[in-house]
Amino acid sequence: MKRPDPMPADSKVKICGLRDPDHVELAGTLGAAYVGFVFFPKSPRAVTVAEARELAWAAPVGLAKVALVVNADDALLDQINDNVAIDMWQLHGSESPERVAEVKARYGLPVMKAIGVATEADVAQIDSYAKVADQLLIDAKAPKDAVLPGGNGLSFDWQLVKRKYWSLPWMLAGGLNPENVGRAQNLTGARQVDVSSGVESAPGVKDPALMEAFIKAALA
Repeated sequence: MKRPDPMPADSKVKICGLRDPDHVELAGTLGAAYVGFVFFPKSPRAVTVAEARELAWAAPVGLAKVALVVNADDALLDQINDNVAIDMWQLHGSESPERVAEVKARYGLPVMKAIGVATEADVAQIDSYAKVADQLLIDAKAPKDAVLPGGNGLSFDWQLVKRKYWSLPWMLAGGLNPENVGRAQNLTGARQVDVSSGVESAPGVKDPALMEAFIKAALA
């Protein structure tokens, strides 16, 4: 799964945890393929359903809008689905493969399952999700005492996913920033990358200059 150098034109970037409509528009203008809206109250990047609706309206045509939820019940998913023009779910909690399949069937939207990785044992569980999800997001596993399941600015040993192959698209996340994203892509062969804290000037505050630098580096 080693990629050629330079990165092919089908590489894709996701900017997650956006809270400002101007930043959503900027992400699309700069060439991002996805933007993520966080529906997890404990996160400094959390948005309400009303706020997310405004953010979705700001997205340029063709920019995929991803709703990130953590062990959400159907009531919250219904509220999001009914009010926000999203294109994909990102399940970022401890959802089972069965729950992934339920969400996909209930809403008819693609589902991306985030999986935290710290050891080979974590990588091994990915296959069960690959059978039911539409995409995978391979992230750094949160510490046991962490409040957030992701967006902690932590990376993991990229060797664990080097030359791995799954039968569906996957995205690399966890501690990526403008300085290391190219190295991470070269090592893992990831054609899709996700960033949140790596383009922030403070928790939950996106920096337009860092967004531009990251996207340019990832698509170079």
